[in-house]
Amino acid sequence: MEVIGIPKSFINPILPGWNSDPSCIFVPEADNTFFCTTSSFLAYPGLPIYASKDLQNWFLISNALHHPSQLPYFTNTSRPDEGIFASTLRYHKGTYHLSTVFYGVSVGIFKTLLFETTDPLSQSAWGVPLECPTLGYDPDLFFDDDGQSYITASRSTNGGIVQAPIDLATGQLTGEQYHLWNGSGGAWPEGPHIYKKDGFYYLMIAEGGISVDHMETIARSENLAGPYTSYTKNPILTNRNSSEYFQTVGHADLFQDAEGNWFGAALATRSGPQWENFPMGRETVLFPVTWDEGQWPKLDPVRGIMDGLSLPPRSRWSPPGGDRNPVAGRDVVDFAPGSSFPKHFLHWSIPGPSAYRISPNGHPYSLGLRPSNANLTGDISLPTAQNRTLVARKQAHSLFTFEVDILFRPSVNGEEAGVTVFLTPQQHLDLGIGLLDQDAPSIFFRVVDIGCSETGDLPAQFYSLPKHWQQRHVRLQVRAVNETTYRFAASLAHDRDHDHSREYVFYAPATVVSAGIGHFTGSLLGVYVTANGGNGTTGAYVSRWRYTPVGQVVDYGVVIPSGRS
Repeated sequence: MEVIGIPKSFINPILPGWNSDPSCIFVPEADNTFFCTTSSFLAYPGLPIYASKDLQNWFLISNALHHPSQLPYFTNTSRPDEGIFASTLRYHKGTYHLSTVFYGVSVGIFKTLLFETTDPLSQSAWGVPLECPTLGYDPDLFFDDDGQSYITASRSTNGGIVQAPIDLATGQLTGEQYHLWNGSGGAWPEGPHIYKKDGFYYLMIAEGGISVDHMETIARSENLAGPYTSYTKNPILTNRNSSEYFQTVGHADLFQDAEGNWFGAALATRSGPQWENFPMGRETVLFPVTWDEGQWPKLDPVRGIMDGLSLPPRSRWSPPGGDRNPVAGRDVVDFAPGSSFPKHFLHWSIPGPSAYRISPNGHPYSLGLRPSNANLTGDISLPTAQNRTLVARKQAHSLFTFEVDILFRPSVNGEEAGVTVFLTPQQHLDLGIGLLDQDAPSIFFRVVDIGCSETGDLPAQFYSLPKHWQQRHVRLQVRAVNETTYRFAASLAHDRDHDHSREYVFYAPATVVSAGIGHFTGSLLGVYVTANGGNGTTGAYVSRWRYTPVGQVVDYGVVIPSGRS
């Protein structure tokens, strides 16, 4: 594999790891700051808000969904394709508006939601959303010159793109909805965004579905309500029918910088056209746009290394207060007394209120985890299976090392704790310690792949936990040795007995946590504790949480070392 350093070129993705369906804006009034949001589905906190001054260094500044009271029905959902997705972020007269849908088909809930704030840097400033009539999914917001607001959404194959005027103060429609466009003929017309430029209204949408046929198309009209004329050179953005490493490019949004330059953000997978191995799921990529007066926009093809961009100058800015760790940074988390979870730590749905404690009595500089009755697999048809004790972060690099030290003394059959590479309840890789139908605690490795890839659901591997390990911290490690293979290892932490030769090592293909039913999301790296439906109550104590980036694979055989992009 070729390892290169790129001193001037721009590197994709800009938001590495699972960050799909991006919507981005530039706000001069916020000291020339760029903001983006991406889909979160069942991850909680949800609706991440990212900020940057230079389009190169990004920070997670808040999560618009951060408290159970905002969406009491959020925990009713269970399927990986449910939850919150495909939001639009817009700024108008001092207020940041975020339109999205909550999709819970398994429980009969489909709602359009409007979040807003005047201070996106403050997580608590995002309040309870307004509910408004649902036109479809992927709702866009547009503010016309006369001050009227409009919501545009997709009904996909059942009606194309529709629109209606809306009062954002009340969330109510102020007129009848009407049809705009069915797209250029591709499947699943969705992800609409409206732009006004040089007397034309431009309607840009995604077509082709979530796989390698994904693309962006565009139409325009002199009237907002249409009729819209399709661009004769559609699609304006796609990597379909190519051998490019970045595939599934689409669901894009356009924005400008302080100099008037146009840019676009889209989702993409680093999968090649085979679309089989992409454990980080759909990520956010950046590309330049040329939009001459009166003309159609020209969108540059998405590559891993983008040359010739006129980017804002690099900035040393970091958000005031709170987390100052960039999206592509490392984790050094020691759970100090009085500290709180980093903003980028996630759960699968809203966790139980007493599942986690930082520096509990007798265990300073540790994260105490109480076991959930449900395990990581559970039954995805049951909402109660969402109450899992799992805390994780996104895998954000092709090559990385993730490790924790864990103190766990299982005493009841069914108790287990460990680390996981988690995509969905049906797709995850687990390394842990447990008392699982064995005579004594064991080190075990499990591949859960229920009908999602060719690997199959394989029997777990068990090895007796050495007696001198049973009262001590065990270091559990996950390493991506390349973009297709994970290496799992268990060893004794703080080994004063010099037992360095004792290490349990397992390997698993990244295809297990690619696509399947989890093609909407991306891999999470985290820790978990479960009683597996039994009576166990033994908790685990996690310390020394470390995530170390190593490099990004940006093309076939090309890796950018971390810290040099």
